[in-house]
Amino acid sequence: MDEMPDIIVIAHNIRSTHNVGALFRTCEGFGVTKLILSGYTPYPTTESDERLPHLSAKITAQISKSALGAETMVPFIHVDEPPIEGLRDDGYMIVGLEQDSRSVLLADYSVPERVALLIGEEVAGISEAHRDTCDNLIEILMHGQKESFNVSVATGIALYHLTQ
Repeated sequence: MDEMPDIIVIAHNIRSTHNVGALFRTCEGFGVTKLILSGYTPYPTTESDERLPHLSAKITAQISKSALGAETMVPFIHVDEPPIEGLRDDGYMIVGLEQDSRSVLLADYSVPERVALLIGEEVAGISEAHRDTCDNLIEILMHGQKESFNVSVATGIALYHLTQ
């Protein structure tokens, strides 16, 4: 692949502000076009923020601890549901990062020009309903005894492959 693909990351229902901060930092490092935070995923203060100011400031400070400024560098939005159809209409292949019988190993995945990488909550991953909306599912081969990586670590591994 000569050019880097256009990548958007969709982080749906991530609980930890530390994981969100790490996602911002990882997305910045890999040149991700946009980070879409959806569901109950915590997010930094926005211009039209409707949260109470002290809560928004507290959450932003927690995210900033692990983002180290990347939260001000990576364009992001917060929405209730991942905008799957809109992204697909814009030419993005919706790719879920999830262990599933339909998943292709990350190392064997042929990267399209435009990718919207969907990642799910820390424990349960991507819901079956959201998996069904994906064009492809990819997974990381595990060699140890644990069944999965931390969501921000897994995202970093996936982004490394998708940008090579």
